[in-house]
Amino acid sequence: MRLTPLLMLLALPAAAQQPPPSGDPRIHEIVADVAANRIARDIRTLVSFGTRHTLSDTVSATRGIGAARRWIKAEFERISADCGGCLDVSYVAEVFPAGARRLHPSRETNIVNVVAIQRGVTDPNRVVVMSGDIDSRISDPMNYADSAPGANDNASGVAGTLEAARVLTRHQFGGSIAYLALSGEEQGLYGGQTVARLARDSSWNLQAVLNNDMIGNISGINGVIDNATARVFSDGTPPTETDQERAARRFTGGEVDGVSRQLARYIDRIADHYLPGLDVLLVYRLDRFGRGGHHRPFADLGFPAVRIMETNEHYDRQHQDIRVENGIHYGDVLEGVDFTYAAKLTALNAATLAALAWAPRSPQEVRICGAVQASARLAWDPPAHAASVAGYRVYWRLTDSPTWDNARPVGNATAHTFEGLVVDNYFFGVASVAADGNESTVVFPRQARRGEGC
Repeated sequence: MRLTPLLMLLALPAAAQQPPPSGDPRIHEIVADVAANRIARDIRTLVSFGTRHTLSDTVSATRGIGAARRWIKAEFERISADCGGCLDVSYVAEVFPAGARRLHPSRETNIVNVVAIQRGVTDPNRVVVMSGDIDSRISDPMNYADSAPGANDNASGVAGTLEAARVLTRHQFGGSIAYLALSGEEQGLYGGQTVARLARDSSWNLQAVLNNDMIGNISGINGVIDNATARVFSDGTPPTETDQERAARRFTGGEVDGVSRQLARYIDRIADHYLPGLDVLLVYRLDRFGRGGHHRPFADLGFPAVRIMETNEHYDRQHQDIRVENGIHYGDVLEGVDFTYAAKLTALNAATLAALAWAPRSPQEVRICGAVQASARLAWDPPAHAASVAGYRVYWRLTDSPTWDNARPVGNATAHTFEGLVVDNYFFGVASVAADGNESTVVFPRQARRGEGC
């Protein structure tokens, strides 16, 4: 009997048909440890500084961005003390010139970020990142005097990052985790630019940036109340690709398979495994239509970077002076934040960070062959620190599917042939797997060069 492509899939060995494992029990514990009451406390504290505008007071102990960033740094230091000094906590700052976009017209602006790094024990240069934004604003982006509580945008993201640090510092990981509180987002993504360049210039093996910007609102201006979904924004291919890579993609595909898109799919799979009450919506855009976020500076340098946020925004509660007009309440205040939902999205971040920090590095030089043949062949090289790799898993999907729908473990082999699967009809990828089952993001293959083989 001649097998159709569907029957070929059904005829694959049982290993390819089995559902994903139930997961690493340590990650289930991490999800359960995230506490909404601690997130609520931190959001209230950040709101209490009155305004966190980038140009606001830096000297006062109780008001302005200076007080806010000192409190955040102290909180990271308190978390570090609880884990025996496991965090390296510092300010990472850059002075931007007078007259720069949305900065002071006549004086320089010092954009100060808070960075806390939990060093990995076996591969510390492999880094995964969670970030939130310190600064807030109201209707006029240059109004740094009036109150701008920024409860959801983005005290929620900073509070989530602090809570993830509290939970994850109870564990040790092979790779490093960096927790970032970034400044200057509302003025032009300044803080993210500084830290992204630091990562590049320090040669971090940066495997994931999870930017959290507004993770606390469940009531949309569209009338929808939704505490069971979250959006993950990602761009399809990195802007750093070469003209040669771009030309090759026209013939081999991969328009939706860049490193950020693979990270987004990974987060979706983590939600399926560990957060059954949360459905991830993969949004195939760098960010919301016509808008921006602090993952962009990292994505601009070719790093895997995504934005995690609520599904239904309420625009009356964003970038608004606090007021009541025609019975409508405007302003980003505490009443607009659902702390339980913020905890759910924080748990998604923490689970993803843990899985990646426990996983090996991704396989290298993944390549594919199989033109004019009734089989597709993959080959790859082991990553650095290959001792942490227990095996590999190959993935495939129909070309119009948004997610990796099929997988097969192949042990420690560095090549695999899909007999009966025509390369034209599917997309393929490979991930490294640790002995505990945690795995890297999937690597999309390039076409093998002439004479290279698979």
